[in-house]
Amino acid sequence: MELNDFLKEKGTDEKLSQLIMLFSEQAGVIKEGFLSARGAADTKNVYGETQMALDKWADEVLIDALRESRLVRWIATEEQPDIIEVDGAINQFGVTIDPLDGSSLIDVNLAVGTIVGLYQGHVLEPGNTMVGALYILYGPLTTLTYTTGSGVHEFVMGEDGRFTLMQENLTIPDGKIYAPGALRKDYLPYHKQFIEQLESEGYKLRFSGSFVADVHQILHKGGLFTYPAFAGKDSGKLRLLFEGTPMGKMVAEAGGAISNGRGNLLDVKPSSVSDRTPIYVGGKREIALIESLVKGSGT
Repeated sequence: MELNDFLKEKGTDEKLSQLIMLFSEQAGVIKEGFLSARGAADTKNVYGETQMALDKWADEVLIDALRESRLVRWIATEEQPDIIEVDGAINQFGVTIDPLDGSSLIDVNLAVGTIVGLYQGHVLEPGNTMVGALYILYGPLTTLTYTTGSGVHEFVMGEDGRFTLMQENLTIPDGKIYAPGALRKDYLPYHKQFIEQLESEGYKLRFSGSFVADVHQILHKGGLFTYPAFAGKDSGKLRLLFEGTPMGKMVAEAGGAISNGRGNLLDVKPSSVSDRTPIYVGGKREIALIESLVKGSGT
């Protein structure tokens, strides 16, 4: 079943369906861009990171498509310093976009992706107010996985650029995989204890450096992804709006959970587009373990 038909069958709000379809249609455009827009640009994003040419290009593609469609009023992307307000918007949706998560891996041909958060209104709200989320993974297959609060569903792109249902109602299984970010020498004591316990239980390390790809693996195989707070970086590295809440929404809807180590990350209200956060996302058992260790540490 094709994505558009599936959205109709599920009774998805028509305006929300149009927005999901818009992102699905841009997936092919971005995939084709991998052949031409490579290398580093001479600019930095709001986080002070050197932007890849493809980051900037993908950002422009998605912003232009959203502006032209007028399907959303607010657009926040990882590559823009400010929230964009669309003139003449026909809906009150807000979207957050990481145009190309893991883009530093493109030159070595590893999987990267686009991450999108969908809000009924402004985007500077807790993740638990989201009406949906999706990500597109550009790997051996190009897949689109989405939720609108009624299950997590995965689609695969065909030669015609259309997405066809691959798996309905994904649920995160029990598994023993862990994907740990940050240097081990910089681990805080409670996090070090957490990782050591996982390893003592036979968890295997699987980490590519692409957040969206690593969480996709956890969603399918179980376990946990983490990029924690670490020495000199209490706020961690990853972005609340563009990485944490959208992917957390996906995993939570699939029966998992996401935490900053102290509580549900989806309850956190962002103060700005540049907010960073520690992230633990995966199975509920693993999330409960880290939260108990953080609580016990008194930090």
